[in-house]
Amino acid sequence: METIRLNESEDRDFIERVSRESGQAVENCYQCGKCTAGCPVAFAYDLMPHQVMRMVQMGLKEEVLRCQSIWLCASCVTCTARCPRNIDVAMVMDTLRIMARRKGMIPPGRGRNVALFNNNFLRSIQKYGRLFEFATMAMFNLKTGQPFREADTGLTMLRRGKLKLSVTKPRGLEEINRIFEKVRQAEKEV
Repeated sequence: METIRLNESEDRDFIERVSRESGQAVENCYQCGKCTAGCPVAFAYDLMPHQVMRMVQMGLKEEVLRCQSIWLCASCVTCTARCPRNIDVAMVMDTLRIMARRKGMIPPGRGRNVALFNNNFLRSIQKYGRLFEFATMAMFNLKTGQPFREADTGLTMLRRGKLKLSVTKPRGLEEINRIFEKVRQAEKEV
């Protein structure tokens, strides 16, 4: 991890933007650490949840948007439930993920696979109107360079009829596409 220079001016715009977009008063966090203590995936983080919150408070935009933690967050809201200041820490993490994606930042480490899976998942919903598990996982495995990862599980699921090689599109696909279009428009406005 690189050295962070605290004497550089904080990015007030970033702090205000995170607060506005997440709807959370991030400045109210007093670093009690309860979010970190309760986080079930903190063992995999490069920055603990309370550290992410502190970095946001300090306006360290580039550092916090480049960390793996925002991508590995399971959004289980344990941190939110434990926060004595009633800050929705999971929402802040989600907002940071959105901001990083908007900037076109490539997630580091294991966060790259999370972002890749999310993209494949959403593409499946947009294209087929529902999750097409076979295609989603096949594309994920190809893009991560592990084409036969979990192939034995996939074959077992196929034999048992739990995995289909084709998908039927549901009624209302046009409505689903309108939702995706509204989201694209909303993202342009921010």
